Order: sequence, then structure tokens, then C-alpha cells
Amino acid sequence: MTAPVFVVDSLRPRDLPAGEYVLDGPEGRHAVSVKRLRAGEEVVLTDGRGHWAEGVVKTAEGKDRLVVTVPDGVREEPAERPRITVVQALPKGDRGELAVETMTEVGVDAIVPWAASRCITQWKGERGLKALGKWRATAREAGKQSRRVRFPDVADAATSKQVASLLADADFAAVLHESGDAPLSDAELPTTGDILLVVGPEGGVSPEELALFAEAGARPYRLGRSVLRTSTAGTAATAVLLARTGRWS
Repeated sequence: MTAPVFVVDSLRPRDLPAGEYVLDGPEGRHAVSVKRLRAGEEVVLTDGRGHWAEGVVKTAEGKDRLVVTVPDGVREEPAERPRITVVQALPKGDRGELAVETMTEVGVDAIVPWAASRCITQWKGERGLKALGKWRATAREAGKQSRRVRFPDVADAATSKQVASLLADADFAAVLHESGDAPLSDAELPTTGDILLVVGPEGGVSPEELALFAEAGARPYRLGRSVLRTSTAGTAATAVLLARTGRWS
């Protein structure tokens, strides 16, 4: 099994003045008191933005302090290309966190929460900020669990007009919809640049939204004969794109 991943605020060569890093706070507590790591065990440190370092536990101190030796310094993982962004309509209940978790595990690069017209859930005020915080925390934890060192960006919630603007700037844009006359598996995809995929709510993408997105250059595609729930469609479609673009090779 690969070494466990721990997230730090900053990871640059200057953060390792003596070739060591002190992991404390919540991550240190998790390493010492939950994972019960001891001297000689391997870990990976990352800032979640592509910077990472392999380390070996030198000592565990108290309940929340781990001293890690980093023999090879800090490395940087380049961003994947093409970059895949999923515009995810807001699902009901905790299915939004499920969607974020599984999309992160398969390798999506960015997630845009979308307040579609047919969404039952609406993010407003403090409730919306709390929900967004949960999505970002979920992406962080799922990134750790799946041993990623570059976590997906989770943007602020977008309106349909804002989504259309994003689609217009993409190198390839698609809306998952049963009206699509072509499967996503047959789409002509770019080898670099930005791919944007729109996943609608349980009630479906409205005709007005489909027209708006079509004007921005996003045509409808289907995945298969069955209709997936909004919380799983993005994960399935991302897997198709990763395999088709060669990122899963």
C-alpha cells in the first residue's frame, strides 16, 4: 500500500530548512493519534496544489506532533492535460458530497457547483457557504484518500449565465442529456486545453438552459441507454473522458 498523504499549508524548499518538516495541528494529531505512525514509516506531504515530498517519520511527539525527514526535497507534479471540469448541479441532501468524493477519486480537476433552475436544493446565505465548505472539505479528504497531490478546485456556486460563459471559453464543452444524438464515448476530444462537462439536476436540464448552453458551444451527449443520477453521472462521464484522452493509460 502506498504511503498515507497529509496536507500542509505550504510546501516549498524554504519550509524544510534542515531537511525536516514538523507536522502538527489536526493533521499531526491524525498522524500520531489515529494512524499511530512511528519512526521509520513513510509518509507523503502535500499542499494539494501539486507540491509534494516523500518523507520518513523521525519521531512522534505527544499526541499531535510528527517530525518527518524529507531526504529528496520538494517536487512538483505538473497539472494534467487536458484539464477536466465538471459543472455539477446541486443534488439533494448529502449526495453533493458523494458526487464530489467520487469525482475526486477518479481524477477530475475542477468542480463548479451549479444552481440550475430545476434544482430542489438552493444555496443561499450562510447555508450556502456552509454547503460550499462541505464540498471543499470533501474534495480535500478524498484527494488524500486517493493519494492525490493536486486536489480539484471547487469554485463558488455559478448561475446558468456564468456556466454559459465558462462553456464558451472551453476547448470542448458537453451537456449530459438524453436528447444527445451521439455518445460521449465517440466525441472528438482535444489532447490539451480545457474540457467542460455539465451534469444537470434530478429534474433535468431545462429547455432554456439547453438553448443557452448550445449558444455557448456545448452540445448534448449521452452516456448510454440508462439515465444516471446526478450524483453519479459526473463520475461516470469523467472516467470516460480520462480513458479517451489517454490520462488513464
